Amino acid sequence: MLTFTLAAALAATQPAAATPDPDIEARVSRVLAQTPMIDGHNDLPYALARAADGAVDDIEAGTPFMTDLERLREGQVGAQMWSVYIPAATTGDEAIRTTIEQIDIVDRMVRSYPHTLGWAHDASELVEVFADGRIAAMAGIEGGHQIGGNLAALRQFKRLGAIYMTLTHSRTTGWADSATDDPVHGGLSDFGRTVIAEMNRIGMLVDLSHVTAEAMHDVLDVTRAPVIFSHSSARGVTDHVRNVPDDVLARLPGNGGVVMVTFVPQFVSAEVKAWSEARSAEQERLEALYPPIDGEPRPEARAAWEAWQEANPAPKATLADVADHIDHVARVAGHDHIGIGGDFDGISMTVEGLDSVDDYPDLLAELARRGWSDDNLAKLAGGNVLRVMLEAEMVAAAMRDAPPALDKAPLAD
Repeated sequence: MLTFTLAAALAATQPAAATPDPDIEARVSRVLAQTPMIDGHNDLPYALARAADGAVDDIEAGTPFMTDLERLREGQVGAQMWSVYIPAATTGDEAIRTTIEQIDIVDRMVRSYPHTLGWAHDASELVEVFADGRIAAMAGIEGGHQIGGNLAALRQFKRLGAIYMTLTHSRTTGWADSATDDPVHGGLSDFGRTVIAEMNRIGMLVDLSHVTAEAMHDVLDVTRAPVIFSHSSARGVTDHVRNVPDDVLARLPGNGGVVMVTFVPQFVSAEVKAWSEARSAEQERLEALYPPIDGEPRPEARAAWEAWQEANPAPKATLADVADHIDHVARVAGHDHIGIGGDFDGISMTVEGLDSVDDYPDLLAELARRGWSDDNLAKLAGGNVLRVMLEAEMVAAAMRDAPPALDKAPLAD
C-alpha cells in the first residue's frame, strides 16, 4: 500500500474531485500513514546550540521548544529537513567550521534516538526510514555564506547529509542577492551560476527561500533540476519580500519545483506584517530619541516602549491564513508544486492553530474541509517533495561524468 500510494503521489496525476467525508481526521490520518509528511525547515538544531550548548539528550518530550520527538510523532511527521543555520555575519572558514558543528548536532540527534530518527541521504532512504516507522532526518544549509566561497565545502556538506542549500540568508553574499539586503548582482553572479551547476551535479536541492525575485528567475533560467522554497509563502496573498511572487510561481510547472509554505506570522498575515513594521519603526524612533547608555536602554525608552506595546497588542495570524497561501499556490502553480516548511523554532511568534510540530494534521484537515482530495493532500504532505528529490537525483546521475567545479568565489563569503 505504501509503495502504491507513493508512486501515485510521484506520478503527478490529475487530482480526483474531492468527495465529502464525515470523518476528516480519519482521512488525514490515512493520508499521513501512507505518504510521509515532509517538513522543509525546522531550526531545533540552532535552538539546541543556543540553549543547551548543543546537547541532544533531552528532546524526547516536554522540551521548552516548539519541537520534540513526541510531538513530531503526534503530528505524524514522516521526514524532517533540519536547518543547520548559522548567522549570516559568520563567513569564511569560520562559517564552514560552525556549519559542521550544526550538522553534528543533527547527527547526534539521529544517533541518540535510533528508534525514532534515521538519516536519509536520498529519496529511497527517506522512504525506507518512513516504512520502518521512523522519522527520516535530513539537513538543510540555510545560507550560501556557509560554504565560505568554496565548492569543496559544498560537496562535503552533501556527503554529511545536507539535502539542500538556501542560496542566501539575510545578507547578500559574494554571488547571490538576498531579499532582505541590498542587491549587488542583479540576482546571481557568474560564480553563483557555477554554484547552481555544481549543486545540480551532486544532487543537492537549490533552495530559493531568502533570495530576491531576480535571483529566483536567474536560477530558474539555468538549473537543470527542480528547485524548492524550503520556507516561503505567497506574495500574491501577503506582500512580503520573503514570499514568492506570482510570476515565479507561474514558472514552477516548467521547472518542477515546490514552494514549501511556511508558518511565519508576518509572511502569512498582512496585519501581522504591518504590526511588525510599526514595531521596528517605533524601536528605531525610541533608540534615536533616547540613545542607549553603555549599551543599555534608558529608563525613558523602556517606559515608552512598554506604553507602545500596551497600546498596540500583537495581532494573530491563523491556520486559515496559512491555508489561504497554500490555496493561492495551488491556483497559480498547481497542486504538484506545493509543500510545507513550518520554520518551527526559527520563529518567535507562532500562527494560531499551528503552535508546534504536532499541529500539521490540523492544517491538512482545514484543506480537506475546503475540498482538497486525498491525492492532493498527499502531494502537499510529501509526495511533491519526494518527486523533486527523485528528479534531482536523476539530473545528478545524468551529470555523473562531469568533473567537479574547482572555482572559488571572488570574495570569501
